[in-house]
Amino acid sequence: MSKTSNINRVDGFAKVTGSATYSAEYKTPGVVYACLVGSTIAKGRIKTIDTKKAEWAPGVLAVITHLNVDKPAGYEKAKDKHNFGQPLQIFKDDSVLYYDQPIALVIADTFERMQYAASLIKADYFKEEHSTELKKAADKEKKVETDKGNDYHRGEHDGYKNAEVVLEAEYTIPTEVHNPMELANIIAKWDGNKPILYTKSQGVEGTRKSVAGVFGVPVEDVEVHSEYLGGAFGMGLHTWPYEIAALIGSKKLNRPVKLVLHREQMFTNVGFRPYTIQKMGLGATKAGKLTGLTHEAVAMTSSYEDFMEGTVNMSRFIYDCANVSTRYRIVPLDTCTPIWMRGPGEATGSFALESAMDELAHKLKMDPIEFRKLNYAEKDLEQNKPWSSKYLLECYEGGMERIGWKNRKNEPGSVKEGNWLVGYGMGTGTFGCYRSPTSVKAKFLPDGNLVLQCSVNDMGPGTATMMTAIGAEITGLPAENVIIEMGKSGLPKGPTQGGSATTSSVGSAVHDSCNLLVSKVLELAAQNSVFKGIAITDLTFENGLISSKKDKTKTVTLTSLLSANKLDGLEVENLSKGAEEAKKYSIYSFSVHFVKVLVNPNLGKIRLAHVVSCADIGTVINQKTSAGQMYGGAVGGIGMGLMETLEIDHRFGRPINNNFADYHVPVNADIEKQEVFFVNKKDPISNPMGTKGLGETALVGMAPAIANAVFNATGKRVRDLPITLDKIIETVKV
Repeated sequence: MSKTSNINRVDGFAKVTGSATYSAEYKTPGVVYACLVGSTIAKGRIKTIDTKKAEWAPGVLAVITHLNVDKPAGYEKAKDKHNFGQPLQIFKDDSVLYYDQPIALVIADTFERMQYAASLIKADYFKEEHSTELKKAADKEKKVETDKGNDYHRGEHDGYKNAEVVLEAEYTIPTEVHNPMELANIIAKWDGNKPILYTKSQGVEGTRKSVAGVFGVPVEDVEVHSEYLGGAFGMGLHTWPYEIAALIGSKKLNRPVKLVLHREQMFTNVGFRPYTIQKMGLGATKAGKLTGLTHEAVAMTSSYEDFMEGTVNMSRFIYDCANVSTRYRIVPLDTCTPIWMRGPGEATGSFALESAMDELAHKLKMDPIEFRKLNYAEKDLEQNKPWSSKYLLECYEGGMERIGWKNRKNEPGSVKEGNWLVGYGMGTGTFGCYRSPTSVKAKFLPDGNLVLQCSVNDMGPGTATMMTAIGAEITGLPAENVIIEMGKSGLPKGPTQGGSATTSSVGSAVHDSCNLLVSKVLELAAQNSVFKGIAITDLTFENGLISSKKDKTKTVTLTSLLSANKLDGLEVENLSKGAEEAKKYSIYSFSVHFVKVLVNPNLGKIRLAHVVSCADIGTVINQKTSAGQMYGGAVGGIGMGLMETLEIDHRFGRPINNNFADYHVPVNADIEKQEVFFVNKKDPISNPMGTKGLGETALVGMAPAIANAVFNATGKRVRDLPITLDKIIETVKV
C-alpha cells in the first residue's frame, strides 16, 4: 500500500466525539432495565429463593428464576458445541456451578428501581464442597478428547533428558481478566418470534448461530447489531448467559430489555485467561545446539465445559530441535468457563518457553539472542513445510540496535545507572496466520463514492480503516470517499474478530471485490462511444475517472457513465477464499519484544525504561493502526508480566480484587519509552495483499522479555507471574 498507508482511523472522529453508538446506547422506545443476581456460593443447589419483596417493589415488572422461567426450546436439545454456544443453560435448574452464577433476573421500569429490587432477593443453598485452586486439584487432571488435545512427539520422547546440558523448570500464569472499559451489555427485543440483539460480540454470525440454537429459531431470523465495541480482548468470543437471560426476559414481557453487567460481574461471568502451570524441559549440547524440548501444560477449565488453548503449540516449531514433546491437560474447577484472551495460549506458552530459553542460555554462558540464532528454524519442522516468509532475524537485529543490546552483560547485576540495577531482556513471539471464507459487497454509488459492506465488526484494531485503505488503493479514490457498513447481520457474512485473521480474511475479500468492481466499470466503459475502437485493456480507472492509456483526452467520469446507462450504482458481492497453494506452506507472523528495566535493589521497584517491539507481519496496510496494535499488545504484556492476577479466596471460591482499584492494569506512567517497527516485507503466499496477522503476536513474548530483563538486572529468576516486588526484594543485593 502507498497512498493509504498512513491514513487516520476512519472511526476516530465518531469515537472521540461520542457520536459512535455502542450496543447499550441505542435509543429503544419502551426499553426497561434488567440486572442479574448472582449466587453467593461456589457450588451446590438452591434450597429456597425468596423473590416476593423484589416482585412487590415499585416499578418491578418481572423476576425470573429457575422456578418460573419459560425455558427456551433449545434447552431440551443436545448442548451446542459451536464456539459461541453456551453450555451453561441459565435458569434451567437449581444447580450452582460457580460463585456469582446468575440465579435471578430482575426487570424494572427504571435503573434505580431495578437495582433496589435486586438487593431484596435472598437465597438459601445446599452447599457442596467446591474446588477453585488448580494446584490442589491435580488429581482431576484430564486430556481434552479432541485432535487438538492430542500429545505431540517428534523424534525421541522427552529427548532432552539425554542432553549434555539440561534445564528443568516450572512456570505459572495466574488468572487474568479482560477488563475492557466498556462493560458487557445487551439490549434484547423480539419482533414476533425473531430475536433482535444490540450486544457486545466479536462475531455477529457466531452470535446469530448460538442464539438460534438456544431459542430454536432459524439463523436468518436472528438480527444482531454490534457495530462498535469498547474493547473486548476475547470476552466477546462467547454468547454468555447474560445475553440469553436478557432475551428470555424480553420475550416474557414483550418489551425491549437492557442489561449491563456491573464491574464485579466482569470478573466472574464473561471468561478470563485460565490459570496455567507449565513444566519445561530443555536439553542442549555444550556448544548450545538444542537436542530436546518438552513442554507440558496443565490449565483450568470449568466443570461444565472443556476449554483449551494453544499453550504448548509454539514449542513445536519455533526452534530447530529434533526431539520435541508437548502435552496439554485440563482440570475442571468450579468457576465460569475461561475464554481466549489476547495472545491466547501462545502468550501463556511463550512465557515458559522464552524464559526457559533464557535460563538455558545463561547456563551455557551464551548471549540469549546468539543462542536463539544458533537454533533458528529454517522451516516448520512440526508440519514439515517451508515458511511462506520469515524475517525473524531482521526483527532480532533491529531490536538489538534500538534497545542498546550491546550494553547488556551476561552476568546479572553487572550494569548500574546510579542506584538502579539495569537489565536487558527479550522474548520471541509468533501466531498463526489464518484466512476464513469471507464475503464483501463493493458498490459505487451514483455520486462516485464507494460502499464496502461486511458483517464483521471492529473491536478496536482498525478493521474499518484497513477496509478503507485497501478499497481506496484499488479504486484510486481518496479515503474520505469510501463508506464502510459493518458489524450487523444482514450484510455479507464476515468472520469473527479474533485470532489475527481479520485483515487476511476481510482484507482479501475487499481486495477481490474491489478488483471485480473496477473490472465491471471498465467493461461498461468499453461500450461507451467515447472509447469506440479502444480495447478494454487500454482503459484505466482512478478516482472516479475512466481514461484511455494511449489518448489521455478521452475520459469519462464514473458518475456520467452510470447516468448514461441509467444505473443507480454498480455493485459486486464476492466470496473470497484462501488459495490451495497456501496449504503447501507454514504461514506465521513473528514478533520480538525487547525490554530495558531498572530495578531498585532496596525497594524491589521495577521501572520499564525502554520497550522496543518489532514484528514480521508481511505488508503493513496502515502504519498508524498497526503501530497502535503493537503498542497496545506490548502494554497488555506489561500487565501480564508485572501486575495482573485475579486473587481468589479459595475458602469461598470468590474473587477478592474484582475492581479496578485492586486489580492493577498498566497506565501511561508505567512505560517511560516505547518504540515499534515492522519489517514490512510482503508475504508471497498468505493472501493477495501479502499481509500476516498482528493483533495476537503483538502481545506474545512480552511477559518473558520482562522476566528475562529482571533476571539480568538482579539474578533473581521469577517463574510465577506477575513479578511483584515481594518476589525479588529479599534476594537482590546492592
